[in-house]
Amino acid sequence: MAINPVAQTDAAKVDARAAAANTDQAQPVAPAPAKTQTATTDTVQISNSAKELMQEIQETPAQTAQEAGKGDRQALRLLAKEAAAKAEQQGNQQPSTLNPK
Repeated sequence: MAINPVAQTDAAKVDARAAAANTDQAQPVAPAPAKTQTATTDTVQISNSAKELMQEIQETPAQTAQEAGKGDRQALRLLAKEAAAKAEQQGNQQPSTLNPK
């Protein structure tokens, strides 16, 4: 059986194209150059009342009691609020009559 040289040439072209397509896909893509970013700064103004609130939040109970002793109304309100919460919590912890011990 005789082989047609034209058929061989076409098959070789198809193989060459397939090989070229595979090598194009297998080649790693170079990463895009990094863009330079400009640094932006924002300025925030905190009100005096917010600063005072943060200071009150960070106080220890001893500091609050000391300020309440000096007549600080905010400290007095906080101590009264804490005492009411504690009394309510103790009221909720009464022994149950359903399960006598």
